[in-house]
Amino acid sequence: MKCFNTEGVCHPEEHYMVKLEHRLEQMKDSLVDRKKYFVINRGRQYGKTTTLEALERYLQDTYLVIALDFQLIGTEDFSSETAFVKAFAGAVSEVLGAGEMKEKEELSELLEETGNRSLKELFACLSRMCAKASRPIVLMIDEVDSASNNQVFIDFLAQLRGYYLKRNKFPIFHSVILAGVYDIKNIKLKLRPEAEHRYNSPWNIAAKFNIDLSFSAIEIAQMLQEYEADHETGMKPKEVAEEIFAYTSGYPVLVSSICKCLDEELSDDNGAGELEQVWSQEGVKKAVMVILKENPPLFESMAKQLDMYPDLWRIIEDIIYRGKRIPFSPQERSIHLGIMFGFLKEENNHVAVANRMFEMCLLNMFLAKEAVTSEVFSQGESDRLRFVKDNRLDMDLVLKKFVEYFHEIYGEKDIRFIENYGRKFFLLYLKPIINGTGNYYIEAQTRDARRTDIIVDYLGEQFIVELKIWHGNEYNERGEEQLIDYLEYYHKDKGYMLSFNFNKKKEIGVKEIHIDNRIITEAVV
Repeated sequence: MKCFNTEGVCHPEEHYMVKLEHRLEQMKDSLVDRKKYFVINRGRQYGKTTTLEALERYLQDTYLVIALDFQLIGTEDFSSETAFVKAFAGAVSEVLGAGEMKEKEELSELLEETGNRSLKELFACLSRMCAKASRPIVLMIDEVDSASNNQVFIDFLAQLRGYYLKRNKFPIFHSVILAGVYDIKNIKLKLRPEAEHRYNSPWNIAAKFNIDLSFSAIEIAQMLQEYEADHETGMKPKEVAEEIFAYTSGYPVLVSSICKCLDEELSDDNGAGELEQVWSQEGVKKAVMVILKENPPLFESMAKQLDMYPDLWRIIEDIIYRGKRIPFSPQERSIHLGIMFGFLKEENNHVAVANRMFEMCLLNMFLAKEAVTSEVFSQGESDRLRFVKDNRLDMDLVLKKFVEYFHEIYGEKDIRFIENYGRKFFLLYLKPIINGTGNYYIEAQTRDARRTDIIVDYLGEQFIVELKIWHGNEYNERGEEQLIDYLEYYHKDKGYMLSFNFNKKKEIGVKEIHIDNRIITEAVV
């Protein structure tokens, strides 16, 4: 029986997975067939290795594919040129030997124990091998950035580049494909961090790789249809797929993680007749909560990278807390790193967090760090028991108590302070109240410097809370109309608004507003 896989390479005969044929066809037609050398740079667990292995099988009728993994070449093998040449030649020979290829003979002299061998001799040998090969040779190297702190690898890239530029005179690989997280042009950045060496990697011959490796809602639905044919849960694949996509934006391992959680964890808690409830939009929300609590390797990696790059941390914090609209510029180092790691993306010429699950994870991370010393978090924790009655969250009371507390502690703070931190304080107050039972996320489409919508899920009940900075009565009325539209979209009769008002004549407190048969509970601080 097939299963969903989040650990390593996916195989179509063993795992439920999105079909890759269209992407493989694109890679072959637009890149490999055109003799391109290119790099597949994506965040961790983005399906790079699965894609490479599928591409290897897809190309094998037309090309001789040499597929290497630099994780299998030890650290000492990069200690010197001769050590690397021996290790690389041995790895290539092993691949060729597995298929009993005659091309292996060309490498035999490099595998002898005696004598020192240089990169120059290695490439002369590789050139002869490519000239005599029965088919054009495609070289694939996975996890290429695991070698990127080594000068010998820079020299290896330089040799590849040199032969690429002179391949009309000297035979060499038909196409070269490198895969990893770090962009090859940043290798010099890692070796020598001084500004003048930051971006002069020898790998400036790579063609653009613009093929989208993320999964669409339609592709996820097709995968779920295959699962449904085997298990007959009664789910509606299209609706479940759209919910999964809403949380993941198609990030491969997040899609698989949700499906795996639904199949192996949440389904075990239900009888066969209840599987339709598991494989539902509500079930997807529960799976997301489980995954966020488990802190999978991808999230651990995210935390590690943010600790290493504090400027990237500050950019994401500005986006999440303050709704700051940061123009997209890949030349800005922190933005480039965020894109490269897969945390950020370009959206309408601005920088955005890559998907909702990342944003929820980052928000939890930021709040946890703040909570250690936060008075407002402690206050929310001490108040939390009074807000839940009969397993229902009393959001009206939450807003009322927050207004009282905020006015008491922060009422005299200046405008800039409130603009920068007001929304953060509400999230810190709310976090311990719903922690462990509910969850919340920021609605990306409505977030800006003046307005942020929070969607709170608590035991199957949703609350829509708009947080906004006061900019006059007219703007406030527009905010109410926007919230009414949003309630209509979510099929809700009641919404909540928290306004941070700097008007000295403001009326602090909580009131109800009735508009078009809907209720808005508005709190003003």
